Amino acid sequence: MSEIAIQPDVHDIMDHYGLRCLKSGAALRDLRDVPRPEFPMAAPDVDGAFLRTTYRARSLRVGPADEGLFRFSDWLPVNLRLPGSGAPVTYRSTGLASHLGLQDLFITFSGWWPERGAHIPSGTFKENEAYAVYGRMGAAAYQETLVVASAGNTARAFLRVASENNLPLVVVVPEANIPELWTVGPRSPSTVVVAAGDGSDYSDAIRLAGMLCSQPGFLAEGGARNVARRDGMGTTYLSAATTIGRTPDHYFQAVGSGTGAIAAWEANLRMLEDGAWGTARTRLHLAQNAPFQILVDSWTARSRTLLLPDADTARRQIEEISAKVLANRQPPWSPVGGLYDALEDTDGEMYAVGNDAAAAAGDLFQRLEGVDLSPAARVAAAALIESVETQRVGRNDVINLNITGGGYARARADLDTRPLTADIIAGADLFGPEAIAEAVGTIRESRTHT
Repeated sequence: MSEIAIQPDVHDIMDHYGLRCLKSGAALRDLRDVPRPEFPMAAPDVDGAFLRTTYRARSLRVGPADEGLFRFSDWLPVNLRLPGSGAPVTYRSTGLASHLGLQDLFITFSGWWPERGAHIPSGTFKENEAYAVYGRMGAAAYQETLVVASAGNTARAFLRVASENNLPLVVVVPEANIPELWTVGPRSPSTVVVAAGDGSDYSDAIRLAGMLCSQPGFLAEGGARNVARRDGMGTTYLSAATTIGRTPDHYFQAVGSGTGAIAAWEANLRMLEDGAWGTARTRLHLAQNAPFQILVDSWTARSRTLLLPDADTARRQIEEISAKVLANRQPPWSPVGGLYDALEDTDGEMYAVGNDAAAAAGDLFQRLEGVDLSPAARVAAAALIESVETQRVGRNDVINLNITGGGYARARADLDTRPLTADIIAGADLFGPEAIAEAVGTIRESRTHT
């Protein structure tokens, strides 16, 4: 197995974190509080390699629960703490663990489940990254309009955080995914939803978001290359390890881009360097919703080059799957520090889970644990079940199941949830310069009324 080690700290004297290129080793400082912030997403003159954060605090101190996500601020690249965040909650399973014959199954839950102390109204762990991304930006960057491409969950999370804090935001989502989405309470007029229509998928939404970001006044969120996004999602792993008291042997998650899995891997490396959380190199167990399984196929072939079907086949496969948020045709697979490296370094496993198996796992989880799961989380639960049946985990191993979203039914009962509607529907013509200019004008006009 290869290993990409955490590099030594490089920090500005006023900062609690720095950035390091995983290929060149170059140290970078985050830029902020300037008229036009440009946050480093990659090192200059280095092709494709990820940056990774290094923190002044080598030992993690966890704050009180009422700090929400920011209880993990020692290992978050944030300069501001926005109010209203929740945090992932980890607990020892009894129902599902007993059913599967597992001694040490720990479930990390991000969603709405007040009885468990889970207070993430959007119902997804993407809220963790939204708070971290906005916290990294700082006040000066709030003058720019952040642009986020999403298959669904990320849009819901960023809309909630932006609306709560009246921050400018554009989310770009495939039109086909809109009916499955909702917001909590009214959206702020500072937010705009663009739907990519005419059969577009998440990759088309990413392309459209890139076009918007080429215009003055718009700031790209950055996707997997944004260290705040990864470290925000990495708090699910931190929640697990600090609750268990050690790093787990196995980690299960459903993946579309795999950014959350990269985040878990990086968090594991930091905890091993800390030395207070044991010596277990956590093995990644990642699942996709078959038949759209490009990561599974690429890993099975041990191909660092992503194995992609033709566009028409991929679109047909995406139409078939129940967990639409897992359909990403542009995952960060090949870059240094990307998903391939994470799987190789941890001797990882990948699973292809069909719709029926995911549905059955979701029903079983709700019956035994007491809460409903998001479509993606059902896929993760099914992968865990398969791993037990195929003996890819041991009955006495310490296992962490990352439930990346859930509690939708309870949220709809408890909270002011509303169907998501698009402000702009982007047909094929929107991919031309005139239509882009018209959309930008509409978005800017919305900001004048904020």
